[in-house]
Amino acid sequence: MTDSKKIKLVLEDGSEFSGFSFGSHRSNSGEVVFNTAMTGYPESLTDPSYKGQILVLTYPLIGNYGVPDELVEENLLKYFESDRLHISGLIVSDYSVEYSHWNAKISLGEWISQHKIPGIHGIDTRHLTKILREKGTMLGKIVPDGEDTDFYDPNQDNLVAQVSTQKKEVYGNGKYRILLIDCGVKYNIIRYLLKRDTTVIRVPWDYDFLGEQYDGLFISNGPGDPKQCKETIKNLSRAFEGDLPIMGICLGNQLMALASGADTYKLKYGHRSHNQPVLQVGTDHAYITSQNHGFAINNETLPADWKPYFINLNDQTNEGMIHGSKPFFSTQFHPEASGGPMDTDFLFDQFIELIEKSKK
Repeated sequence: MTDSKKIKLVLEDGSEFSGFSFGSHRSNSGEVVFNTAMTGYPESLTDPSYKGQILVLTYPLIGNYGVPDELVEENLLKYFESDRLHISGLIVSDYSVEYSHWNAKISLGEWISQHKIPGIHGIDTRHLTKILREKGTMLGKIVPDGEDTDFYDPNQDNLVAQVSTQKKEVYGNGKYRILLIDCGVKYNIIRYLLKRDTTVIRVPWDYDFLGEQYDGLFISNGPGDPKQCKETIKNLSRAFEGDLPIMGICLGNQLMALASGADTYKLKYGHRSHNQPVLQVGTDHAYITSQNHGFAINNETLPADWKPYFINLNDQTNEGMIHGSKPFFSTQFHPEASGGPMDTDFLFDQFIELIEKSKK
């Protein structure tokens, strides 16, 4: 859905970008961030880690392959990362009304309109991204001509509580019981676990899981400031007293750090792309990864029994941590990335191997 109605993006520093409306012609506000991936907008828009954010896609042509059908497989939407859109708005340079793909069912504009998400096309996203890189992530608002709305800072809220499941859910019937702490889990994490002969027990972010029977504990990705998740951090710190394998991804990496006694901080503009290079510490192995986060671990604050597992080769920030003696590790990037790259999916095998070893 697109028309010639004027609409603009206003940044908190006063910068304005005028364009044309597609999607839902309405006001909205949030934190403005950019993603440099060439493909994957159905996955990105349904990624809970984007909750409260206005997403700028830097690849110039968007919408040409439409949006897939909402097919269900293993009780999960097959082509999406959750059951809803989480972004507050979408900013693109050139929007393609016409689309063509073997599994496309609807246009991007129609899809975001159905979910009441405003979109803007015809904006110089290169200029906008340069501003965000220089000044850092900023608050912004999307306003049609003649309207206005207030700025909104999503990081002041507990976004994890808004995107986490509200009840215990079980997937699969495999050999190993994985307790998944849902802080805004991407469906592909569940798919990757199910492929490895597991039963996945998905529980809310603040669930007191210490009385549960499980073979491995998994902490998912999610949105916002990890320090908002005080209940999760408290439960994790108690889980660290045991010896059952633990793996975390993205926000899960940060929560494990906070539970260990380390600290986190907000990045200038975050890492959101499919092409972030990371180095496995102590080796010469480098991997290309998919990422979506605005906070990071301060390596200098890691306790003596933890060490960095991966390091970002662009800015040297933390990309994971690993315990010196217990079967605990985490990554800041997404080894389950959809639609890729898949260079690091071996980490799921590593998690299962730790579980097998712990059961012997």
